[in-house]
Amino acid sequence: MRLAIVQCNRVSELLISTGEFEPVEENRTSRFPVAKVPRERQTEAMPQLQLPVFPEKLTYISEDFGFQREKERVVYFHGVFPVFHHHEKDLKSFRMFTSQLVAQGQVRQREIAKAFGVPLATVKRYLKVHRDRGPEGFFQTPRRRSASVLKAEVCERAQQLLDSGKSVPEVSSETGVLSNTLHKAIRAGRLHAIKKKF
Repeated sequence: MRLAIVQCNRVSELLISTGEFEPVEENRTSRFPVAKVPRERQTEAMPQLQLPVFPEKLTYISEDFGFQREKERVVYFHGVFPVFHHHEKDLKSFRMFTSQLVAQGQVRQREIAKAFGVPLATVKRYLKVHRDRGPEGFFQTPRRRSASVLKAEVCERAQQLLDSGKSVPEVSSETGVLSNTLHKAIRAGRLHAIKKKF
């Protein structure tokens, strides 16, 4: 699908020339126009990660704090002094440092959300991580739950079927265990799949 965007004087005059969208309308809760998607094309989608925006010029978070992107680094300033920096793609360091600023009372949650263009709920979520687990909570790998659905007798039956050369979907239909659960058990080493030779 090709989109042609026409340069306009007003944001509300943005035109999308695919014929699949209705005219753009102003959204009262946002300052950006919203194109209506036809009802038959609307689906339930997973929420998308909204990345922070790091402009080249100095941007103020509050009266005392600001940040600026220099090449691939984001540098934070307190007054005129640099106090912290991280790579522009390092989300963990970004979340850790901005949560520290809020936790110490240096800036408000709303100021972080506005300065970086991230949702306020995201700022609150990572502030909670900082309060519960401290700065190291941002760098810990998440713990995976074990495949508790796979009981010993079901695991044995699944392994027998895999050993006989059946595929994971076939084993899934015969045992009543979801395919992704079986794949998870294979990755964890609880089941061993025979690799087919071509």
